[in-house]
Amino acid sequence: MSTTQSERLRELLEPLVDSRELDLEEITVTPAGRRRVLRVVVDSDSGVQLDTCAELSREISGKLDATDAMGEGEYVLEVTSPGAERPLTRHSHYVRAVDRLVRFRLTDEAAAETGAQELTARITKVDEDGLDVTVPGVKGRRPTTRRLAFRDIAKARVEIEFNPRSQSTQEAPGVAGTGDAHGPGNA
Repeated sequence: MSTTQSERLRELLEPLVDSRELDLEEITVTPAGRRRVLRVVVDSDSGVQLDTCAELSREISGKLDATDAMGEGEYVLEVTSPGAERPLTRHSHYVRAVDRLVRFRLTDEAAAETGAQELTARITKVDEDGLDVTVPGVKGRRPTTRRLAFRDIAKARVEIEFNPRSQSTQEAPGVAGTGDAHGPGNA
């Protein structure tokens, strides 16, 4: 059975990524003029530092030079993290986004039930079936909590917050929220 280049690259590179206690999120090879771009996306529960990406890039480059995994021709290697506004597509992505503000696009069925296609809320808890979120209060109203099943989410993306509340100023767990629009409500 034949495997794709991405699958061969994953088999080759995953041990290097795992040895740094990172997750290999994505491998893509795209044409760019006469060259190709090999993009390796890594992540962890605590994020990825720039120095870690640079060190991993050197290791991956050495491994690729020692094999023919990229075949003939020039390529550019890019080792990166998913970025600030990453789409959430796996359970682990949602777990890593706890306490983050997320924009959800609901499925047509869920939107018909709630009357809204989109929802922006802060993830407070994730389990195997879905997540608990806190919807920020609007116009002086208190934040509300809500349960979202994974089956009701069509798309989700972390929102950039320029003034997020720091962990030290968040309310105690289980206490009803009186926070502003950026607050998590209850944890």
